[in-house]
Amino acid sequence: MDSMQPISMFDIQNNYFPIGIIAMESAKELGEKIDRHLMSWYYEAKPEAKNDESTRKSLLLKAACPRFNTGDAKAILAESVRGYDIYIITDVGNYNCKYNMYGFEAPMSPDDHFQDLKRIISAIGGKAQRITVIMPTLYGGRQHKRSARESLDAAHALQELQSMGVSNVITFDAHDPRVQNAVPLMGFDNGMPNYQVLKALLRKVDDLKIDKDHLMVVSPDEGAMQRNIFYSSIMGLDLGMFYKRRDYSRIVNGRNPIVAHEYLGAAIEGKDVFVSDDIVASGDSLLGLAEDLKKEGAKRIFLSATYGLFTAGLERFDKAYKDGLFDLLLSTNLTFQRPDLLERPWYVSVDVSKYVAYFIQATHQNRSVTTILNSHEKIHTLLEKHIAAQKEKDAECTLFSQS
Repeated sequence: MDSMQPISMFDIQNNYFPIGIIAMESAKELGEKIDRHLMSWYYEAKPEAKNDESTRKSLLLKAACPRFNTGDAKAILAESVRGYDIYIITDVGNYNCKYNMYGFEAPMSPDDHFQDLKRIISAIGGKAQRITVIMPTLYGGRQHKRSARESLDAAHALQELQSMGVSNVITFDAHDPRVQNAVPLMGFDNGMPNYQVLKALLRKVDDLKIDKDHLMVVSPDEGAMQRNIFYSSIMGLDLGMFYKRRDYSRIVNGRNPIVAHEYLGAAIEGKDVFVSDDIVASGDSLLGLAEDLKKEGAKRIFLSATYGLFTAGLERFDKAYKDGLFDLLLSTNLTFQRPDLLERPWYVSVDVSKYVAYFIQATHQNRSVTTILNSHEKIHTLLEKHIAAQKEKDAECTLFSQS
């Protein structure tokens, strides 16, 4: 591969640095999808390269982090990255990656994934022109602030990456994007896949009526208000919120258990409800919320979370779906998705690979990512098309009934 010509994206009239993508083992599938998008755009701009055997046919670079049987690891780059604009993609939440240690198989933890990321950066050895880390699930992101004598994992991790020469970190739906204050001189982009989620929802539910009489947005708690305000505002819908009352005298699985959900907002009865959150972990919060929404008279319930972790398994969601507590759950492919999850009738996978590819394209060409971060125009166009299609269907139904 070293003898083949490196690729500079859209380099017909511009002299960009060669571009390379290192997809860690945790993000191989996502990396391959991103690569296909970028190569497709490259061939559109430079069609003669498609049949040029001397030009690389992929932006993916060969790299690995093999382990000794003691669990120790090292990073190996199989080709030169000197002068490259490097993008490293990692999914620190991928528990499906395993390694052998002392004769037994161990799943990789977020700590293991982060260490492998640092190993790859170390193997690059400062030879790359620029390093960007694409880390959809921000390492330590749930431990972003200090409530007592606690560590500041996310802030420390970002400072480590900066000290190792990383120029920019791209993440998605950070638990608290203010963690970037720990590295004010390093690039930090926080994307929100709002457009991709709505597009997937409207494709799956083509009869969804987007108006205040038929649909409303409900925030699962005060922490998720900002994202739900966005959805309600851009769709012109009423917004409600559930307040989580917690038992602060106990800690269960690292958090204070929820005692009750108390609803604040407009009447829900007879309306479809859309709920957006950042993470589905055990599912206690969202399923409890769905049950409370049904008590309030909700018609159909569409749940959405950027990261579907399902730490307590899928059985409780199967039962809740069978009992009619919710109709769909949408989540992105920014983190590992279990194969059996993709087979569930209640689950919708939201492909965000093209969105990530836009970030790589823009940052490689040193262009602003403002238009990528701001999806208002694209969402408005999406909603207009959906509403127009709904009106056309309603008109056809009226003509049919009259005939």
